[in-house]
Amino acid sequence: MHVRVRLDGTRPRRWQAALLRRISDIPGILSVSVDDAPGPGAWPTSADLLFRLEALVHGLQPLGSAPLPLHELDRWRHRDTAADLVIDLCGDVPPGPATWQLAYDGAPGEAALLASLLAHAVPRATLAADGRIIAESRLGADRPGVVLPSFDDALARTVTVITAALCDRIAGRAAAPAGSAEPEARSGGLTLPVFGRQAGRMLAGALVHRLYRLCYNAPHWRCGWRRLVGPDLIDLGRLPDSGWTVLPDDGRRFYADPFPIAVAGTTHLFVEDFPHATGKAIISVVRFGPDGPEGAPVPVLEEPHHLSYPFVFEREGSVWMVPESSAAGTVDLYRATRFPGGWVKETTLLSGVVASDATLVEHGGRWWIFATVRDAERDAPAGAGSFHDALYLWSAPDFRGPYTPHPSNPVLVDPALARPAGRIVLRGGHLIRPIQDCAAGYGRALALARIDRLDGDGFAQTVLARIPPGPGWPGSRLHTLNAGGGIECIDGAARARRF
Repeated sequence: MHVRVRLDGTRPRRWQAALLRRISDIPGILSVSVDDAPGPGAWPTSADLLFRLEALVHGLQPLGSAPLPLHELDRWRHRDTAADLVIDLCGDVPPGPATWQLAYDGAPGEAALLASLLAHAVPRATLAADGRIIAESRLGADRPGVVLPSFDDALARTVTVITAALCDRIAGRAAAPAGSAEPEARSGGLTLPVFGRQAGRMLAGALVHRLYRLCYNAPHWRCGWRRLVGPDLIDLGRLPDSGWTVLPDDGRRFYADPFPIAVAGTTHLFVEDFPHATGKAIISVVRFGPDGPEGAPVPVLEEPHHLSYPFVFEREGSVWMVPESSAAGTVDLYRATRFPGGWVKETTLLSGVVASDATLVEHGGRWWIFATVRDAERDAPAGAGSFHDALYLWSAPDFRGPYTPHPSNPVLVDPALARPAGRIVLRGGHLIRPIQDCAAGYGRALALARIDRLDGDGFAQTVLARIPPGPGWPGSRLHTLNAGGGIECIDGAARARRF
């Protein structure tokens, strides 16, 4: 297949070069060329001013949005071969079955993406041919409300979406269900009054954020637990009326990502243990007795890199753990030699991947790993996207591997529906998956989804409930759900004074 990418040559950006490289690497792509004539859209100059102001206030550097020197497009400027497919990033190529038009909330161009972010929306990116949607995703942001990094995250994930759609086409996999690519109502561009309001909000927000960090350790999470004497959250679809008991901390550290497990009739709770002084988490455990936790959590696993999300399970007479180790670029399997301690690394399940909250489940005679993934690290100078919005799957005949990536990875891109939030459980003959709803920010709420399809050819889920923080669990966040050993655990945000 010969692919041509239409982009605005008056404002080339680094994310477009990353896209061209990624397309060139796809097996079955014979050539990639670029049409970089001036585009039709007008980029608001006040947007560049806003980006510079945000970069100054927040200490940021532009990534995918950074200008691209024109000479870096030279290798793709050949036009000697007719294109089998044109990918239109500008919106000025006549529609047709051989043209994929990129849109954000139904409107073409980067200015449409900017307008969506300024409207505090979660941008909807679509690729459409003749008005029929080929691929559709919602683009996440790790710092909602700060436009520059959100813009960069969305551009990086746009590369993911286009690349995945091309891989599906070459492999002959089915496209997304047919739908309309009609534009949505959004505010206009970044006019001077809009810029003033956005700049004012940004400066006020940055001041409040810095004052808060002077007075409080942030972020600070806390774990809640309760005895299971009735329906759990999955059956309830909401927070229970009975409330939760908080796992105490000393304010100098927080506990998060609670995973309870019963071994030999005794319940242990594994947690991420994050000392604010070091800024690097370890894995700790506390034993539960009839009256609750017996003391404070004690460390059981530490590595040179950050560890969290201690996914523990029992199999073949041993207890195993897959903690998150995204900082190392691996997903590793550990075994307890002296439970609840004595953890030794047995094998690396995945490598060269920045995977968050890897969650294992056995289904259909295979083991599956669910995780959200940032984009390819070799394109990191052009941005790697959000940690929360792209769900990837791998499967293996045994929990120890070897794991094979799903051919449709990422199987979905949506910050409200992607990131795992705890063990997948079987309920009423269906697998139920807890999800972190990160559309409005990291860990803002839980969602529960029924897995409708999980096999080598596809994945589908249906959201059954969304569970935000509330009177039963005060705070602004709620992002993990697990049960085991007769207790159910969640976690969420808290305040911890520095002094």
